[in-house]
Amino acid sequence: MKGKGGTTAIVAVGAVMIAVLGWVYTAPYPGNTGLSRTPGVIIGGTDTPPVSDWTTVDEGGNLIMKMAGFPPFVVYLNYATTPEGIITATRPDGGYWARRVRERGGDGWLRIGDATYAMTATEVLGDARLPMLQLWAGSPDADISRPLAGVGEPLDTWEVFFWTPR
Repeated sequence: MKGKGGTTAIVAVGAVMIAVLGWVYTAPYPGNTGLSRTPGVIIGGTDTPPVSDWTTVDEGGNLIMKMAGFPPFVVYLNYATTPEGIITATRPDGGYWARRVRERGGDGWLRIGDATYAMTATEVLGDARLPMLQLWAGSPDADISRPLAGVGEPLDTWEVFFWTPR
């Protein structure tokens, strides 16, 4: 007599599948107070060849980043552009994507608008990070030694990754 137990199991598996599919097709998504750190798996966009000057693709605001490999990992990031590549930064809190770049290499994709570019991230260490953080903050004269509103730690403690075409 497996009717009631079997039906319950089928309903439970169906509910889990619906939840997983819902997450796959809706995450990542911006939170109410900025960018969500909830990852997704689909980056979307159109595969686009690299450009010769990355400042020409600067739409301001956010991009979507997907790391290569398994498991798929897609998040929104703030960014800044230079002619040679794209700057991203993250809090020094041991976040997953920064660890993954260090441990597995930085291959991934960046989506800006509808264009998706195959890129490689390289961590920038030491004082070389500071001018990049100032650009990321929006000004080469930005005071990055003060704690950021709503975040706590000063920007000059953040980790920096520079993305170039692969």
